[in-house]
Amino acid sequence: MRATIRLGRIAGVRIGVHWSVLVIFAVITVGLARNRLPDARPGYSWAAYWVVGLLTAAVFFASLLAHELAHAVVARRNGIDVDDIVLWLLGGVARLKGEASNPGAELRIAGVGPLVSLALGIMFGLCAWLVNVTSGGGLAVEAPAWLAAINILLAVFNSIPAAPLDGGRLLRALLWWRTGDRLRAITGAAAAGRGFGWFLVIFGLFLFARGDAFGGLWPALIGWFLVAAATMEARQAHLRETLAGIPVRNAMTREPVTVSESTTVAEFLLGPHYRYPHSAFPVTDHVGAPVGLLTLDTARHVVEQRRGTVTAGEIMLPLSQVTVVGPDDPLAELLPRLESGPEHRVLVVDDGRLLGLLSPSDVTRMVTWLVTTDPRRRGR
Repeated sequence: MRATIRLGRIAGVRIGVHWSVLVIFAVITVGLARNRLPDARPGYSWAAYWVVGLLTAAVFFASLLAHELAHAVVARRNGIDVDDIVLWLLGGVARLKGEASNPGAELRIAGVGPLVSLALGIMFGLCAWLVNVTSGGGLAVEAPAWLAAINILLAVFNSIPAAPLDGGRLLRALLWWRTGDRLRAITGAAAAGRGFGWFLVIFGLFLFARGDAFGGLWPALIGWFLVAAATMEARQAHLRETLAGIPVRNAMTREPVTVSESTTVAEFLLGPHYRYPHSAFPVTDHVGAPVGLLTLDTARHVVEQRRGTVTAGEIMLPLSQVTVVGPDDPLAELLPRLESGPEHRVLVVDDGRLLGLLSPSDVTRMVTWLVTTDPRRRGR
């Protein structure tokens, strides 16, 4: 899940939002302004309901951000770098650059999120109580009361022992501690996640069959997401096991074709040496050092009249937004950050020199070769 809009950094962690956040933000705001608030506290103007609804929705997303920031901070304290935090339709996700080194670290990283949500729920509950005592009730009570309930619900739901929920990671830590087998623990938590996800899908379809179309949509949607995410976790775990001990240099495409940052879009699109079966090219400066990544799709979106003047350096994805690794970095640890799409290629750099380019297809070829030639890896 990539961010559509970057908001900046908090505690050194990049924060972004996906466009789908607008959907759930609108649903929460409308639900509060047109239903919950007028039903609970009638007699106020429509403007008051909408202002409180908007503010409450904004604070709710701040609560989600606090939940994910807690994961990120604890992960960094346990030696795991954090790529970024992205808020999206079904909540938020802190994307870590690696895995916990032991069950204890897994437990701490997973457990802190629900604890923060529970603490926020209690805090908002106390706030609602204080406002009620001091002002005798009113519309101002409903916002913290709703935030208290939703944060406690978030803490409880995330504690369900099913991957990829936090509770699934807690289950994984327990299974890892008891069996000593990390892959077995991940597989068990993923199986629980798929089971719970299918339960939600069936429950949503049941509600839909009874005439509650909107009420059935959300559990079915969340369930489908859980099934897909749990399946992906299990698949990546098996891939990591297969790729254990393999450095990035063994899978990368060596000496990739590069584009100078001064090359115009017209030269890039018409140049014969760029007519390769590639969809993304590293961009280099005047001394050959990598400075970014340019995709064919980005170049083709430049209007034809400007292609002769716009350069690769102007439209490239800057190096700060590209995943960069060293040739001896473990390939298995890179899997969580290796996404599909030409803009998600990984640059392999050593001492400022570009050595290679890595894509999901490179990893697939390596896995196929390992499974075909090494019998010890076939059962992984």
